[in-house]
Amino acid sequence: MAEEFVPRESELSQTYREGDLSVQIDIYEDDEGGWLLEIVDEDDNSTLWEDAFDTDEEALEEALEALRDEGIEAFVGPVQETDESW
Repeated sequence: MAEEFVPRESELSQTYREGDLSVQIDIYEDDEGGWLLEIVDEDDNSTLWEDAFDTDEEALEEALEALRDEGIEAFVGPVQETDESW
């Protein structure tokens, strides 16, 4: 029986703040030896890169460059409304 892959989070994962806004930069190992990059805002809106990176350092560089170039607002989505009427 094959073991289930459990991704390992990089030590480079971190919170990024700009003014009153913050996002979590999550970097974790995929099951093929690469590193996945995801930026998650405080409302759990997520931006996930499709391609894996060779190293976790490359993933962090990409995240920081994207945040600088596009601004943190590009990675902060609207507040998720929940329908509690059901």
